Amino acid sequence: MEFHIQITGPAPDPGAIEDAIRDLDPAALVDIDPSAPTLRIATSVGAQQLVALIAQAGYPVDPTQVRQLPSICCGGCSG
Repeated sequence: MEFHIQITGPAPDPGAIEDAIRDLDPAALVDIDPSAPTLRIATSVGAQQLVALIAQAGYPVDPTQVRQLPSICCGGCSG
């Protein structure tokens, strides 16, 4: 699943957030789109748990800031 989180205030450390998520999803990817500014996260972790993990990494967000994008998975990789 892909999530977008509007950044308010100082930009978070994507590496710290990625580290917090990695225990549950080793394939998670985190980056920042500087043009938006938006935190982009691709993970198998659900939204509610993601909010908790981001807070654990030192960047608390309100659940209303988290937007889950529709899946673009074609199923071709069986993932």
